[in-house]
Amino acid sequence: MLKFRKKPSCTPAPDGTCTCCRKVALVGNPNVGKSVLFNALTGAYVTVSNYPGTSVEVSRGTVLVNGVQCEIVDTPGMYSILPITEEERVAREILLHESPDVVVHVLDARNLERMLSMTLQLIEAGLPVILVINIMDEAERMGISIDIPLLQEKLGIPVVGTAAAKKRGLQELKEIIVGDGHSKNAVFGYGKRLEADLLEIMSLMAGSYTISKKSLVLLLLQRDEEVAAIVRETEGAEFAAIEEKVREKMFARRASFHLELSLERKAVVKGILDGVFFASAERNQVMGERLSGWAVRPLTGIPLLLAALYFGLYKFVGEFGAGTLVDFLEGVVFEGYISPWMVSLFNTIIPWETLRDLFVGEYGIVTLGLRYAIGIILPIVTTFFLFFSVLEDSGYFPRLALLVDRLFKKIGLNGRAVIPMVLGFGCDTMATMVTRTLETVRGRIIATLLLALAIPCSAQLGVILALLAKIPGALAVWSASMILVFLLVGLLASRVVPGESPMFYMELPPMRLPQFSNVLTKTYSRVQWYLVEIIPLFILASFLLWLGKITNFLQVVVSWMKPVMALIGLPQETAVAFIFGFFRRDYGAAGLYDLQTSGILDARQLTVAAVTLTLFVPCIAQFLIMLKERGTKVAVSIAVLVSLVAFTSGYLLNEFLFLTGIL
Repeated sequence: MLKFRKKPSCTPAPDGTCTCCRKVALVGNPNVGKSVLFNALTGAYVTVSNYPGTSVEVSRGTVLVNGVQCEIVDTPGMYSILPITEEERVAREILLHESPDVVVHVLDARNLERMLSMTLQLIEAGLPVILVINIMDEAERMGISIDIPLLQEKLGIPVVGTAAAKKRGLQELKEIIVGDGHSKNAVFGYGKRLEADLLEIMSLMAGSYTISKKSLVLLLLQRDEEVAAIVRETEGAEFAAIEEKVREKMFARRASFHLELSLERKAVVKGILDGVFFASAERNQVMGERLSGWAVRPLTGIPLLLAALYFGLYKFVGEFGAGTLVDFLEGVVFEGYISPWMVSLFNTIIPWETLRDLFVGEYGIVTLGLRYAIGIILPIVTTFFLFFSVLEDSGYFPRLALLVDRLFKKIGLNGRAVIPMVLGFGCDTMATMVTRTLETVRGRIIATLLLALAIPCSAQLGVILALLAKIPGALAVWSASMILVFLLVGLLASRVVPGESPMFYMELPPMRLPQFSNVLTKTYSRVQWYLVEIIPLFILASFLLWLGKITNFLQVVVSWMKPVMALIGLPQETAVAFIFGFFRRDYGAAGLYDLQTSGILDARQLTVAAVTLTLFVPCIAQFLIMLKERGTKVAVSIAVLVSLVAFTSGYLLNEFLFLTGIL
């Protein structure tokens, strides 16, 4: 029987189980539909993504089933209970320390054989497991059939077939979660030698643990330091004997233990699937599979990527979002109606000019801060997140990761790093947080550096695309500069930053048409999050700029930056846009927009300013996340390096354009 923990507010049944509430942990590989299932169960929205990394921070929701209150915990993706990445550690922390009443292991029906090994590990750990075989609709379309009753009998745990996106199997899963489960889990044995070694070490362990001793011993033999610390604390003085015995067994198996354990688990899985899993030898390949194949091959994948960038970023975000929509909101709505009305209103109610300027002056909260945030930034981030959500929901991003893996390895990363890089085009702050999904410290540092340097956020990118698209050649020069700096700095960082190179593995979700409701929900959620973050910062920035103006500090800073601006061929007025960039990158881009519309910059100066500003220091929010994720030393070093690279690149580009006369 599945045993449930007693909650502080519950009255347990005579057998010690709790019948009024459950804690349910959703676990499984990335891209198997855990977040989709979470949303379907709870009705609460979290970002649902077709790529690893979305569930880096644990999401929680509740659902009432037959009078039982269930807390659903959506854990980060994990491939094994032996963690490698930070997200896997977080997921295992929940299993070890929160003691969930039910562990729902979600796997992909199309990859049942490969993913079932983790199910065995969860059962072996003595956890109350329910197996959810998800994406059944895609599997059936591919000619795959699974005998779920027979699999349930062999495993000794509840097994449910689902298509979470279509809510298929959802009610059955709910009933099992609040039910009693099965009376007995199956027991899976290894070879005689390994079983004897495990029993020998287990006999030395007298403490009480949240998972089975057999599972703990296997983790000790795999050099799991976190588990070793738990056993050391629990066993006390007796741990020395356990440690010595583990060291002895590890030495005897030093060349083969991991391979032998993997092979034995594969043999067990193969035996379980005998008579359970059937795949049709002949089937018609659906369009999604053909498109998936095209997306990962360089010959077809690069043209597909360029087409997505042209129609999505350039035409939709750059021309429509940053052009048509910004012209309407900023030019017609704000300049034509809101700003004049607010100026008139504040002239009436506030007689003091200095105080009035705080709201409707040159750096006023309304005339600058809110105009930038809503008139310029809002339409750009909205169109970008629409484009991003369409690609995300289609399953394109994991294919992109496979496509760029070889290139990314040259700069010390792998294809998995494409996820934070692409997210950076939405918001570099969010993307910096997602770098924790990368396997190595070295990879996280390099990714953080490149995000801070050469990945413009959606609002900054949209403004720059709109400005440079009007000048022949300017956009090409800006794009070439960004790619060149990205690759050069990445190559140098891969040789300077110490550490190991990561392995690359990634699940491929189905390639399918995006669901309209998913795209809208994701876009709404992200735009809401973005506005909640930026509007207070824009108001704060307007206040500080106003304060700097009335105290003359702003003029002093501008005078300090005047030689630097002159060095890269820019007028001193451009310094204000760089000061804006300290607050947010998109704020700086919006400042550049104002300079261009005022006719202050010619084509060459606009291009140099756009390149330098794009490479300029990370905004306050991103820098704070860098401090949290990478530490003070690394964060400050990156900020200094980025500033040096930005102005050096601006100087060299200005000299090159001046000498060649290209612009």
